[in-house]
Amino acid sequence: MIAQLFAEHVPLIFAAVVTFCVTVYVLADGLDLGVGILFLAAPRDQDRDLMMASIEPVWDGNETWLVMGGTLLLAAFPAGYYVLLPAFYLPIMFMLFALIFRGVAFGFRLQATRFRLAWDIAFAGGSFLATFCQGLILGGLINGVPVENGMFAGGPFSFLSLLGVLCGVGLVGGYGLIGAGWLIWKTDGPTQVFAREIAHAALILVAAMMALVSAWSAWSVPEVAARWFALPNLFLLAPVPLVTLGVIVTIWRGLWDGAEVRTFLLALVLFALGLVGLVVSLWPYVVPRHVTVWDGISDPQSLRFIGVGIAIILPIVLAYQAHAYWVFRGKTVHQTGGYGGEAGSTEGLH
Repeated sequence: MIAQLFAEHVPLIFAAVVTFCVTVYVLADGLDLGVGILFLAAPRDQDRDLMMASIEPVWDGNETWLVMGGTLLLAAFPAGYYVLLPAFYLPIMFMLFALIFRGVAFGFRLQATRFRLAWDIAFAGGSFLATFCQGLILGGLINGVPVENGMFAGGPFSFLSLLGVLCGVGLVGGYGLIGAGWLIWKTDGPTQVFAREIAHAALILVAAMMALVSAWSAWSVPEVAARWFALPNLFLLAPVPLVTLGVIVTIWRGLWDGAEVRTFLLALVLFALGLVGLVVSLWPYVVPRHVTVWDGISDPQSLRFIGVGIAIILPIVLAYQAHAYWVFRGKTVHQTGGYGGEAGSTEGLH
């Protein structure tokens, strides 16, 4: 009985932990990737200084979740890892190099004088490329990966698809919306006005792409269409798109009403709803339509070792990241000699 319960429920627990890490990465790193996507659109160099200052204390910690999610996928679901990695090798490598390049640009831009524009372009370009590559991976997962005899059977460019391009454009708009919401919350004056204005365009883009991706997925992938439109799923899952539409309308109507944190929080809710839709479309597969969470789970000895590590590390990571956001709360202000510092009228570093 115990062995049966272990076999049935432990894979679900580890799948939930991997999903949690990926979700936190998307929501957390989405804000600084979004700021990077909006970077070149800012009208003044001082605006760009404030934009970088607003994410300076937290951006590096956000990427912890990418490493954790990838490591857990390898350790807990090795079958998924050795199929998905070769399937998406090129977009993964381009994404990682883009993240490295934008990190270098983050540091060099502060010291640059003659070539500051070049580092601005590098930071924005790295943010855009990393985001678009994530969209290509997402589209490839929805489409499905060619597998024969338990191994990836496609070519190096099998990940390319119209659905992947649509997902890439949608993620650019979605991260841009999160970044704009973050800037509305963390800045004042002209920079906040810029963020409110560009949030309109980002919201239109992400809403249009969510509709297109949903329609194209249902049309091109029969399994996705069956999951959403077969009875009784049609009625059970109807609240997801309806709530999503309600969130989009609420964001649109509230961009200029004076509320500062609401746009950011609703943008996170919008992304979370998109992730719910993704889980509904792909569940219960690690490798879509080939390897389930029960088939791809690691051996019990490895899972016990991983479980101990998760129980120790996960609370520590959550605690230090929450502490970083708390310490650097408040508005971002411009300071001479650096990007800026976190300060508010009554909050921030003292």
